[in-house]
Amino acid sequence: MNNIVLCGFMGCGKSTVGRNLARKTGKRFVDMDAYIEKKTGKKISDIFAERGEDGFRDIEHEVCLELAQKSNLIIASGGGAFTFERNVEAFKGSDIIVLLDVPLERIRYRLRNDKVRPLLQRPDKNKAMTELYNKRYPLYKAAADVTVKGRNTPIQTTNAVMEAVKHFQS
Repeated sequence: MNNIVLCGFMGCGKSTVGRNLARKTGKRFVDMDAYIEKKTGKKISDIFAERGEDGFRDIEHEVCLELAQKSNLIIASGGGAFTFERNVEAFKGSDIIVLLDVPLERIRYRLRNDKVRPLLQRPDKNKAMTELYNKRYPLYKAAADVTVKGRNTPIQTTNAVMEAVKHFQS
């Protein structure tokens, strides 16, 4: 396995756990959304505004292909990346995809004050979040090689991911 790729709903802890995993493993951490922003010189919200979700998803796919060619990375995917089979296929086989499984109510609490995620900037934020979560969760489950339940703290979740990856590789 070259890379560990974290997937899951926005706010599930991919970036935080990813940074912790990178520190513990010595691998390099890449936040896919930050990578896209650096590569394009634009914020995700601006890409959505200028090119729409389809335009953003095309850029995201290019980045999946690019990152899958690299090794020794811990990758925090964007919340929608693994809802597209083409992105799953980019990583499947050579990398391990780990679903961070966090209940919707905990995510809702974490994102209660979010002002940056384009898909949540609407008056019916809770309804939109519920619909999106229910639509995406089965796709994350299908994409994942390993599923790890979110723990009480990021360190506990990080340790659980390390144990699950170790078990998967053996």
